[in-house]
Amino acid sequence: MVGCSGFVGRALVPLLLEAGHTLTLVSRSSRPLPALEHPQLQRLQADPSRAASWQQPPLQQALAEAEAVVNLAGEPIAEKRWTPQHLQLLSSSRIDTTRALVAAMAALPEEQRPGVLINGSAIGYYGTSTTQRFVESSPAGGDVLGGLCAAWEAEARAAEAFCRVVILRIGIVLGGDGGALGKMLPVFRLGFGGPIGTGQQWMSWISRRDLCQLIATAITDQAYSGAYNAVAPEPCRMAAFAAALGRCLGRPSLLPVPGPMLQLLLGDGAKVVLEGQQVLPQRLLEQGFPFRDAELSAALAAATS
Repeated sequence: MVGCSGFVGRALVPLLLEAGHTLTLVSRSSRPLPALEHPQLQRLQADPSRAASWQQPPLQQALAEAEAVVNLAGEPIAEKRWTPQHLQLLSSSRIDTTRALVAAMAALPEEQRPGVLINGSAIGYYGTSTTQRFVESSPAGGDVLGGLCAAWEAEARAAEAFCRVVILRIGIVLGGDGGALGKMLPVFRLGFGGPIGTGQQWMSWISRRDLCQLIATAITDQAYSGAYNAVAPEPCRMAAFAAALGRCLGRPSLLPVPGPMLQLLLGDGAKVVLEGQQVLPQRLLEQGFPFRDAELSAALAAATS
């Protein structure tokens, strides 16, 4: 597992351990890996100075012993201004890491290669729109995020030459202790919450527990292959999301966050929050994925309980 030291990893690691998997967590950042003691869990801190090759005996051994690889590596998209330096970091943390990971897998003897690569992507793949609906067959957007996600996915798809590849275009992940919802909760609990920007932009979301279950399912179910929109079946407008969160917490949700203020803080990164896109999980529905949190109010109640 690569890039699983944060918000998603905190829930994914225990879920996979409880399912009986043995895990090796690989980190190439200074962020601490999930602090969980378990006999079937080991941790590796990769050497950033050798990031381009991954040819380190512990890493190569971990890959040779793995039946599956989960790669969620990547700097957060909408937390800093998109300076040239940060754009380079957004790109290298995804594209270079995935390229090196796939190359390291390919370099193994055929009988030692993992059987599946679960690779992250994002619904930013489609660009933004207030009117269009996007499914897995929709083309990539022509903006910065569309290009970044398309290049990221192309590096992962190189592994299709020797293993099953599942690409998850992940939406806004809902959990009470991190992500977008984690940042909104303190403001809403004080009664100062409200929609961001016009409130008309689409939010395509997924609960963290559904995302983790999707990853766990894709590891073992051979029917999963190719790209999937990792979102719940009911996207909503930002105004509706804010109203639902206010009702869930028993607080008002009438004070909007002006778009220009967010742009001042995040620069181009604000586009992710201010514009949005309506994305549907067509392939997951066709394959009968059992969403636990298909409806927003129930998902918010579970995330904030």
